[in-house]
Amino acid sequence: MSEYRYKMPDVGEGIVEAEIVEWHVKEGDTVSEDQHVLDVMTDKATVEIPCAVNGTVTKLVGAPGEVIAVGTEIMFIAVDGDVPAEEEAAPAETPAEEAPKEEAKSEPKPEPTRAAPAAPAVASRPEGSRVLASPAVRKRALEADIDLYAVPGTGPAARVTHSDLDDFIAAGGRLASKAGGSGAGRAPRTGVTEEKIIGLRRRISENMSHAQRTIPDIAYVEEIDVTALEELRKHLNATKTDDQAKLTFIPFLVMALTKALPETPQANSHFDGVNMVLTKFDAIHAGVAAATPNGLMVPVIKHAEALDIWQIAGELKRLGAAAKAGKCTKDELSGSTITITSLGAIGGLVTTPILNAPEVSIIGVNKMQTLPRFDDNGQVVARKVMNLSSCFDHRIVDGYDAAMLIQRVKGYLENPATLFM
Repeated sequence: MSEYRYKMPDVGEGIVEAEIVEWHVKEGDTVSEDQHVLDVMTDKATVEIPCAVNGTVTKLVGAPGEVIAVGTEIMFIAVDGDVPAEEEAAPAETPAEEAPKEEAKSEPKPEPTRAAPAAPAVASRPEGSRVLASPAVRKRALEADIDLYAVPGTGPAARVTHSDLDDFIAAGGRLASKAGGSGAGRAPRTGVTEEKIIGLRRRISENMSHAQRTIPDIAYVEEIDVTALEELRKHLNATKTDDQAKLTFIPFLVMALTKALPETPQANSHFDGVNMVLTKFDAIHAGVAAATPNGLMVPVIKHAEALDIWQIAGELKRLGAAAKAGKCTKDELSGSTITITSLGAIGGLVTTPILNAPEVSIIGVNKMQTLPRFDDNGQVVARKVMNLSSCFDHRIVDGYDAAMLIQRVKGYLENPATLFM
């Protein structure tokens, strides 16, 4: 019996460290060559780390959230015979945060047989202590209206597994509020969940904090009359072919930006504040922020300036579906030169979006509503209006230039025929 020391493999060109997202094995487990044993994160992609040998895990190094340097010994494995020569591991890059989703879709791995609890029981953990569970288990519990604090955990450190949740549900352990009528006599909620911020959410937190600390931004909000645009959009959707994606407001905004940005080229750029280098782009790669089960992602419509309205809508639909399914590639999540963020479907009159550094511009879409406005004859008429909330890096984009860019966008959107000229 020999000991094989498995090192953090090279997970990408120029990458010297990676953050541990989730171990899929524990000490004492039997592992086989090429078995998926670990997920790590680099940039916005999750990378699956395979095992290199057959054997038994004797020690794991690094907990979820820890950043480990490439070449660091992370797993010790007892193997029969001589220790094999070290080989380069071949990690498989997967879409951002896909591993937790796949765990939710797949059947939970069988665990040692144990008697199911006769009735719902509270886990033997101190009041207010942290409940350990994977994102997939937490999602199942939330959908089933189950307080994880009440589920006995059989994993390491009382971690709640899929099997624990299955047993709890089989024993009738759903919260009483599901079956309750008037709600009288409901039990108080005592659980307190403490979660370590890791993976994509950690990257989002770091990026947003850095942007707020280091970028002096300027906000500019303008009202857009989209009455004519809405009429055109409805007409185009009513006459589109089956292979054309449905048009929302975003494709029109992207088109307006492709026409307006060449007159304000510094707004379509990246700024390196450390080396004081501004990189202006002729191409317009529009990042469109998307809320997904795994957190905020920004898939990118590449070369929007070369696409027509239907092609933009098609890319928007394709990338949005991929982001929500956790299947965007690293290339599809990088390279944006300007970002669009939209909360209009939810509501809200004004937003103050945070810049997606190193970009210097971001445009926020707010809700559309029908409001009374005066026409050219002084008569009150009903118009469909919405606000565009924009933010710019004030080190690069002056207030005048920011205002002029948005006014040009406003002109195109309020006179939508000019988008196609």
